[in-house]
This record gives sequence, C-alpha cells and structure tokens, in this order.
Amino acid sequence: MGRFASAIGRYVFLTIDGVEYRVYFEEAGAGIPILLQHTAGADGRQWRHLLEDPAFQRDFRMIAYDLPYHGKSVPPEGIEWWRHEYKLTKDFLMKVPVTLAHELKLDRPVYMGSSIGGHLATDLAINYAEEFRTLIGLEAAILTPGGYADQWNHPRVSNQFKAMAMYGLMSPTSPEKYRRETAWVYSQGAPPVFKGDLYYYSIDHDLTNCAEQLDGTRVPVYLLTGEYDWASTPEMSEELARRAKAVKYRTMKGLGHFPMSEDPARFREYIAPVLKEIKRRSE
Repeated sequence: MGRFASAIGRYVFLTIDGVEYRVYFEEAGAGIPILLQHTAGADGRQWRHLLEDPAFQRDFRMIAYDLPYHGKSVPPEGIEWWRHEYKLTKDFLMKVPVTLAHELKLDRPVYMGSSIGGHLATDLAINYAEEFRTLIGLEAAILTPGGYADQWNHPRVSNQFKAMAMYGLMSPTSPEKYRRETAWVYSQGAPPVFKGDLYYYSIDHDLTNCAEQLDGTRVPVYLLTGEYDWASTPEMSEELARRAKAVKYRTMKGLGHFPMSEDPARFREYIAPVLKEIKRRSE
C-alpha cells in the first residue's frame, strides 16, 4: 500500500457573472470550514503544509482553491477569454470565495488569504461580512501601489524572473527548500496571470478613503504580516489596523510575504493561536 497525503482534490463548477468556471480545490480535515486563498500568480499548492497538519485537521475542514485561470482551474470554456487582457478586479475576486462557499454549502466559513488574499480579507469584511465567521488577512494593507506594470507580462521577461523576484520577498531565515519551492510555483503560472492579478493588488484594492469601514465587531478580523515583507510592510498593516475598528494585528517575526509556504513551522506558531480562538468562539 502506498503512502498518501491527507489532502484530496476535486473540481466544482462556479457561475460568476453568468460565466461558468471549473474550479479546482483540495481539502483536508473536518469541522469548521476554512477557505484558503493563494497569492497573486500562484495557486493552492502554497497551503499544502497547513492542509497536512494533523492538529488543524481535527478541528477544521481546510479548503485551498485555485482561482480561475490559476493552477488547475483552466480558463472557462464559455467565453473567448483570449480576446481580452486578463485583469483581476475586486468585484470578481470577492465573488469567488462567496460563490464557492455557497456551492459547497459551507456554514459561514473562516476565510484566510495572503497578499492579494490578505487584501481580499479586508474587502470581504467590508462588503460580505455576513458570509463569514472570521476573516484572516496575511500581508494586508490599505493600499500597495506600483505593482501593476508591463514587466510582469513581457515577451523578454521570463517566468524565472518573476520567481526570483518573489524569492526576494521571503525572509532570509526561512528554510531554503521552502523558499525555493515557493519560487518554483511562481515559475509555472500562465504569463498574463501575475500581471493581471496585480491590477487588484495595486489598483482595485484601495481602502484609502474607507479603512474606517473595516469593523471587527461585525465579523472578527485578524491581520498578520511578516517582518521581511517589503511589498506590504508591517507598518502598512499596522496603519490599517489603527484606522479600522476592533481589528487585531500582529507582526510575524522571521517571516516574509509567503508565510504559509516559505516557513510552515514558524507560521504555525502565529496562526495556531488565532485558529484556537476561532474554535473557542464556535463551541
């Protein structure tokens, strides 16, 4: 008998704005549902270590999904998507976890995401608070301008360049094998996708004039940011937490922009207490 990982993968069909998407996800564990959103230009493989954690599996049904156009979620068949520039918008991105939760019949799941996923936690808290029991934003900020640029989808710029740029966003203390694995995932994304995702990251996500609407009394909100993240810095996240209401913030020492994949053991030290609080409130 072979040795198998715990996570099991399958596809679900999501209809968003009249278009049907075949979306891939992997899940492990049982209990409180938690949706796990990957970073820009990547896919759900970033969460593989969390999915395999036996302690978390006892209390949480963890679901890591690939956004449409990412990983195994290939572009939809029903539209001529190649005729238009891929550009990820806030409206569409918010609808993905909300629609996924409805299709999987999840009872007010927890949501956790990093980078674009961290920004998304705050946008969901403002616009879809009633759909979730808790929102966790990793590497979230009010605004992260400057990332949406042609260099991320240019015929003279390879995916290896993108991967090495992301390598530089990680902590120098994170294990080399996991830093390399995180960069490896980045080297495999479809060329237009990373730049298109950064449209949301750097332009469409903007809480400059509405950060005060982020209200942790409507739904609990946690923000955690790695100390070595220079794209969305701890100072940026702290500013967001200060302007918001009843939002908990913590700097993750020794971590960078991809905490869940670059150093799973260290990330566990920070996320375990948060998940423990969620479990206690759900009892």
